[in-house]
Amino acid sequence: MSLKVAVLACVAVVALCDKAPVHKPLIPVYTPRPYHAPEPAYHAPEPAYHAPAHYEPEYPDVPPKYNYNYGVADGYSGANFGHSESRDGYKTEGSYTVDLPDGRKQTVKYVDNGDGLVAEVSYEGEAQYPEHTPAYKPAPPAYAPPPPAYA
Repeated sequence: MSLKVAVLACVAVVALCDKAPVHKPLIPVYTPRPYHAPEPAYHAPEPAYHAPAHYEPEYPDVPPKYNYNYGVADGYSGANFGHSESRDGYKTEGSYTVDLPDGRKQTVKYVDNGDGLVAEVSYEGEAQYPEHTPAYKPAPPAYAPPPPAYA
């Protein structure tokens, strides 16, 4: 008899717990905290110098006059070039040379008297275009062809 009562109690508990309880959802309320700016912790020091009110560079009234040249001849890389220029006032003269990849030497001579650049380009030697021979050769196959399947 006590077993029947225990089974009946279990059935009653299951029947009552069949539905989940319904609760009204709580809506969170957010209120921002008031903002108080912190006090500055650093005060910039006063400058120890006083900049001039206005600075204008002074340039000399003499016309420019200079001479320069340079050259590079590197046997390892094959680079060979140079440049020289001289200037006296508005008159500028100069030239530069460079070895081209096709074996020629290019020389540019230029003059500027203040009214525009005049350049003369000349080439020494004859262009050479050797036949291209690829250096890569594929390795032979590491396997032998299969023997014939017929007898």
